Amino acid sequence: MDLEFDRQHIWHPYTSTIDPLTCYPVVGARDVYFQLEDGRELVDGMSSWWAAIHGYNHPHLNAAAHSQIDKMSHVMFGGITHDPAINLCKRLLKMVPDNLEHVFLADSGSVSVEVSLKMALQYWHAKGEKRPKFLTVRDGYHGDTFAAMSVTDPNHSMHSLYKGFLPEHIFAESPKTGFWDDWQQSDIDDFKQKLYQHHTEVAAVILEPIVQGAGGMRLYNPEFLRQVRSLCDEFGVLLILDEIATGFGRTGKLFGCEHANIKPDIMCVGKALTSGYMTLSASITTKEVAMTVCGGEAGCFMHGPTFMANPLACSVANASLELIEKGEWQGQTKQIEQLFAELLPKLNHYDLVKDTRWLGAIGVVETTRPVNMEPIQKLFVEHGVYIRPFGKLIYMMPPFICKPEHIEKLVKAIEAALNSPECFLD
Repeated sequence: MDLEFDRQHIWHPYTSTIDPLTCYPVVGARDVYFQLEDGRELVDGMSSWWAAIHGYNHPHLNAAAHSQIDKMSHVMFGGITHDPAINLCKRLLKMVPDNLEHVFLADSGSVSVEVSLKMALQYWHAKGEKRPKFLTVRDGYHGDTFAAMSVTDPNHSMHSLYKGFLPEHIFAESPKTGFWDDWQQSDIDDFKQKLYQHHTEVAAVILEPIVQGAGGMRLYNPEFLRQVRSLCDEFGVLLILDEIATGFGRTGKLFGCEHANIKPDIMCVGKALTSGYMTLSASITTKEVAMTVCGGEAGCFMHGPTFMANPLACSVANASLELIEKGEWQGQTKQIEQLFAELLPKLNHYDLVKDTRWLGAIGVVETTRPVNMEPIQKLFVEHGVYIRPFGKLIYMMPPFICKPEHIEKLVKAIEAALNSPECFLD
């Protein structure tokens, strides 16, 4: 593999072209493993950025891809429909909260967020109101495209340098009460005050339910979500839930919002929708939102991605959801959660550890110092795992099919890093 060409010419996510980080050459993947060019196998602790919930080279997903590519890999969705899309939307509507009835298939998670924000804006435009603002909480993350960045924390995120270029929305304080902690009513005060003050200009509230992902891997109390839903109802504001990271079982529930037993007006899903095989997402909304949008001046929803409802992606997504329908994910994520609950607290005695937390198939070690990416990545690979930390967060979102020995190996590798001072910046 021409790693020197890669280093000189290929720009990897969130890395510098001046001093590129080492990239490890992967030549294959199966089950929960990456296979390196030199023959070593690494347990993937990241599900390829939270997507590959069923692992790699899954025979059921492979068969769906092979079968569909012989029929048609892509057709436009304008004026055309096909069984893979129809069957996928049927499956989605059986899974999501029962108030959601209309599915808009999109390309990626960021695009589904863009779609949801446009839906909310067009909804209010159709009702004769101009509501240009969105309300969210700090420490959130919703994607890398411009509208998605605008509802991501403007001061404490990887997008802060775009401040001044992005639309300015309204940010309340993020909830402080942890998922497993006793609810503190003061957590909702700032959100409530901001919604009271700005509700006539707010098109929608957008939140990551229960888990704030790339903004800090924060697990918050379901009561916050329940009270947000109640306040949105009280003030007549739409609620968008970004389930891109939390959807399809990651938190131990099928969707994060189920922990609070609430229903959104618009839901975004992606990542695990195809178990990482193809890029695909969806924005799913109520009949009232859809009919209002289409009853407005435009007469339709003004968005149409070229690769919307790609048949190949839809076929793989159907196969992925078929596996979800079997229900094995429930026992799998419960086992992973129990292992995190047993193993992660044992790391709390290290001076470098600020906090450990877990929920479903999510495990987090928050450190007191930022990681030094080059040496910590090298150490993880030497210990036979792939974990991609950022900032002061070493986190795991492994495939659901991981066995206890895989989870133990991941946690042991993290402990080895905690014993290696060169893995952390001063």
